[in-house]
Amino acid sequence: MPARPRILYVTDLAYPARGRRYCDEDIFLTARLREDFDVALCHPLDAAELMAGFDAVVVRNSGPVLHYQAAYEDFRARAVREGVRVYNQLTGKADMAGKQYLVDLTGEGLPVIPTADRAEDLGRLPEAAQYVVKPKAGADSIGLRFVTAAELPGLTYGDVLVQPRIDFRYEVSFYFVDDAFQYALYAPDPGRRWELEPYEPTPADVDFARRFVDWNAIEHGIQRVDACRAPDGELLLVELEDLNPYLSLDLLDEAAREEFVAAFKRALHRLVAA
Repeated sequence: MPARPRILYVTDLAYPARGRRYCDEDIFLTARLREDFDVALCHPLDAAELMAGFDAVVVRNSGPVLHYQAAYEDFRARAVREGVRVYNQLTGKADMAGKQYLVDLTGEGLPVIPTADRAEDLGRLPEAAQYVVKPKAGADSIGLRFVTAAELPGLTYGDVLVQPRIDFRYEVSFYFVDDAFQYALYAPDPGRRWELEPYEPTPADVDFARRFVDWNAIEHGIQRVDACRAPDGELLLVELEDLNPYLSLDLLDEAAREEFVAAFKRALHRLVAA
């Protein structure tokens, strides 16, 4: 009998997510992946040293990399140098590389929340009662703050982004495995971002999300497209999480969860066969 593919699954089971237990998702997923693969779990700080001898490395709920930036950069460099198969693929242009892409997509005229990173570009932003200031290397709302228009000239630019604070109707997230749409969830109350419910997207909604997945051009990976519904009904990109998106699988019904697991397994089989 041929040996089963070996997967190194990178997760921080103790990561203290606000109001959520990321570890439960990874316990569930690794239990199901063991049906097809030999699976070992490790902390992100140990991944670079342990990845040799595995057929692929899966990066899942590993926490914001800014908490271990040097170790993550070492992992990336060694994985690229040694030709390690990593899921998600390390060529992501979105959150995997910081939040500069929001500025770039704004400049390309794509439907994103308007974003600037230079004082001379603030005039491109619509007027708003408040503005959101966030680090380019931020994650999980770390370092996010709100300022008035009068405070914008006093900011130190270079490592921060500025966006208008939009009075959106709700936030919605679209989940993809490789380039295949899986499901959508939304937060009907804008003040309760993580109280999610199933969302039935229209074909236009899925086309909106797929536009950004296609732009990112990741062949192997799970991506979450976070968007908000503006007052005029338009969807605007909030962020494209292409590193280690939390999946909220516990909110799906059994059929949808099983479909996701099957898609994830197929994706990993494709990766190890590549």
